[in-house]
Amino acid sequence: MIKLKETTMRKNWVVCLLAMVCCALWGSAFPCIKVGYRLFQIDSADTATQILFAGCRFTIAGIMVILFGSILQGRFLKAGKGDLPRIGKICLLQTVVQYFFFYVGLAHTTGVKGSIVEASNVFLAILVSSLIFHQEKLDQKKVLGCIVGFAGVVLINLSGSNVDMSFNLTGDGFIFISAIAYALSSVLIKKYSAKSDPVMLSGYQFTAGGLVMILIGFVMGGRIHTASMPAMILLIYMALISAVAYTLWGILLKYNPVSKVSIFGFTNPVFGVILSAIILREGNVFGMKDLIALVLVSIGILIVNWAKPVGEKEKGMN
Repeated sequence: MIKLKETTMRKNWVVCLLAMVCCALWGSAFPCIKVGYRLFQIDSADTATQILFAGCRFTIAGIMVILFGSILQGRFLKAGKGDLPRIGKICLLQTVVQYFFFYVGLAHTTGVKGSIVEASNVFLAILVSSLIFHQEKLDQKKVLGCIVGFAGVVLINLSGSNVDMSFNLTGDGFIFISAIAYALSSVLIKKYSAKSDPVMLSGYQFTAGGLVMILIGFVMGGRIHTASMPAMILLIYMALISAVAYTLWGILLKYNPVSKVSIFGFTNPVFGVILSAIILREGNVFGMKDLIALVLVSIGILIVNWAKPVGEKEKGMN
């Protein structure tokens, strides 16, 4: 049964389908966060309340993962003593550091530009996996795929009247820091899921990280005063984004090389751009440049996931 699950989760079409579901959910997070700020009446300069808002989202997400994971597995997902250090490290990078900088950064840049800067986490994850943790080889195809895919991201960045080449430290810079944290957490999830259940890791790290962020935000003076029904529905949806996407992503990383999974992250700005344009009305982003950019992103994914020689297929999977 376990062998069947491993074989299924390593099939290209399964990886593609589940990774695209994750990226579509993450893409929807960009405009949803900005809508959430409006519904909860959180000012772009109110960093403390932004952190508190993020903490509420991730705490709910963690509880969801633990609850549904326990139901599906027919047992309570309990973290063992050996799991606690792993949960702590992933919690620090993936939730606390990544989203502290992400939430604050997104408040100081556009949804479109934020989704594009965040896409650098793909290249960073592959570099960290290959050059620092040596989980896989950094071959020419991976480098080429990243260059082609990121070229598409840059092209999207150059199109649209509201996206320019300026750099804002508290906006674009903070989102780039969050991308570094994501890259490191992806590699750790790959490493730790060999010994721990990735669903359990996801649930507990979100719960712990969310509570830490709630505490930090509250101590800094953050307060949420508005809680209308639309606002609460949006908060639950955003928690579901994290619960579903990160759990699926963790399972994919358990059975596949980081590069094979992470390369799909280049589609995040695709979904982010489209949904930001529709929901936030952030300019017209459906020109020829954007279509070419989407083609480049797709080609980058294909290059990295192109069939490898039999001897290389299992590298980086254990």
